[in-house]
Amino acid sequence: MKDRFEGVSVLKKLNIYNEGKVMSRTIFLPDGERKTLGVMFPGEYEFGTSDRELMEVVAGKTEVLLPGSDVWKTFGPGDSFGIPADSRFKLRVTELMEYVCSYYKA
Repeated sequence: MKDRFEGVSVLKKLNIYNEGKVMSRTIFLPDGERKTLGVMFPGEYEFGTSDRELMEVVAGKTEVLLPGSDVWKTFGPGDSFGIPADSRFKLRVTELMEYVCSYYKA
């Protein structure tokens, strides 16, 4: 997992979800790839995807219920998980979590 992204463009507007408990900034890499760098406070969340996503946990811990599964999996620093396009997934964030989310066209 990279610890730095070089030569990026950053959108000024902050993405705020779940009453401020989930926040991120959108960045674009030189090749046009879109990512969000964010933080999630402890709590339970459900999100939907339009594009395929890869979520990398930078710090903290979360339990994730991936689409089509009935088993919660735990992820911590250095772990990542993929989410298919046009699906929903749930998270139980157990400690403040920093993440990077990458988006890929299906």
